[in-house]
Amino acid sequence: MKEIIKIRILHKHADFLVVHKPHGMSFHAESESIGFIESLYTITSYKELFPVHRLDKMTSGLCVVALNKSAAQAFGRLFEERRVSKLYVAISDKKPKKKQGLIKGGMSPSRRGQWKLTQTDVNVAETRFYSISISPGKRLYFLEPKTGKTHQLRVAMKSIGAPILGDTRYGGSESDRGYLHACYLSFLWKGEMEAYFLLPEASDSFNSESTLLIQQFYDKKLNLIE
Repeated sequence: MKEIIKIRILHKHADFLVVHKPHGMSFHAESESIGFIESLYTITSYKELFPVHRLDKMTSGLCVVALNKSAAQAFGRLFEERRVSKLYVAISDKKPKKKQGLIKGGMSPSRRGQWKLTQTDVNVAETRFYSISISPGKRLYFLEPKTGKTHQLRVAMKSIGAPILGDTRYGGSESDRGYLHACYLSFLWKGEMEAYFLLPEASDSFNSESTLLIQQFYDKKLNLIE
């Protein structure tokens, strides 16, 4: 019997759903567990669902799913034209080469299904980031991807010497979960601005202190100059 991890529908629009994908859930079904899209079918009456972007298995947070082909095509254009604003939060227990700035480079396939950042201008990924210390040896990162490449944020964090806590695939320390969460999405839809914000669920390192800092950053009340 496949394991079922609960998901939450946060907003229903005539054209799309905004859904919370839990960490540890694959986007599509695996042999031992039900996938994110399959789970959506089981808790709704929709006959067709059209995922317009995806989150890695270890990543939690906001995900948009279109409800018709026309909406899916429109979202495809929004993402392609970089008209969807996204914010992720991550935690690392490794010392970064820099505490804020721009991470930019070509994304190239590496071994065992991994990716690496190169100095080429082929398949370029671009991420703006900021960070703040949350405890001795741990920093909270705010990641604004300007592109949407596979494993982009995980590779970006590794490239600055601070792989994501729990992301053992890219050199992160063992932990109770992979500490990457999609907390904000916004886009213009039929003349109306749609914006969604979601704090991560409580865990060992997404604790009350770190979630307060995430909320303060979202409210623009956090000073990141150290």
